[in-house]
Amino acid sequence: MSKRLASFHGPSTPTSSPIQQVRQSNTPSSPSRLSESTFHRRIRTSLQELRVITQTWDDVVLVDGSKAARALIDTRTELDNALALVPAGKQPCAPLVEPRLAIMDKCITQLDAVLVKLQKQFRRMNVVIDNMEAILFEAHRTKGYQWCQEEPLWVSWPLEKFVSSIPEIIIPYHRSLVMHNDLVDVLRSHNVTFEVSRDAIAKWVDQPFLQDDGWDAKWEDLCAVEVERWDTR
Repeated sequence: MSKRLASFHGPSTPTSSPIQQVRQSNTPSSPSRLSESTFHRRIRTSLQELRVITQTWDDVVLVDGSKAARALIDTRTELDNALALVPAGKQPCAPLVEPRLAIMDKCITQLDAVLVKLQKQFRRMNVVIDNMEAILFEAHRTKGYQWCQEEPLWVSWPLEKFVSSIPEIIIPYHRSLVMHNDLVDVLRSHNVTFEVSRDAIAKWVDQPFLQDDGWDAKWEDLCAVEVERWDTR
């Protein structure tokens, strides 16, 4: 996941099958593609919104969350080092401890705010997926079974396959959300060791549940292949 920290908005490496499909995308257009309907536009918009949500997720984790967590650990380390210099049998002076405790408490508050932001993005993700299911229901009613289930929306995937497959994205992001909650609980204690804190930071940045199943790993290249005008706004 280190590459996600270095450039988490960069292009992912395409698989062999999407490349082959790109080459096939120049084949004669299906009837749906000759005349793009409102369903095409709404599905494209929904998928693009999911991409924005996952990009925001990465920003929150890798920028806001990482900054707060590292500041928390650095401040704890500074305090531990300063306390180690206090002569045995003497109490540390207030200016040595209180300012650092204030910084540490502020970092924990920032991490709690990060969790709130991630929960918001997760709810947004669910809303978009629910809206896509509503689009499929409406298309079934107005376009019919064959149009939704069999006719390619753009290249090869019909509308039904987009809508039935996209909920898979919920699972890794939910697992990641639970993991980040657990990591904040670990970092919240002022008694946590440096080694445990360091491991928590590494896991925070790596986002292991998204490495193979997150948006960049599974959906970005697929949408670039299957969705016409994918990068339009």
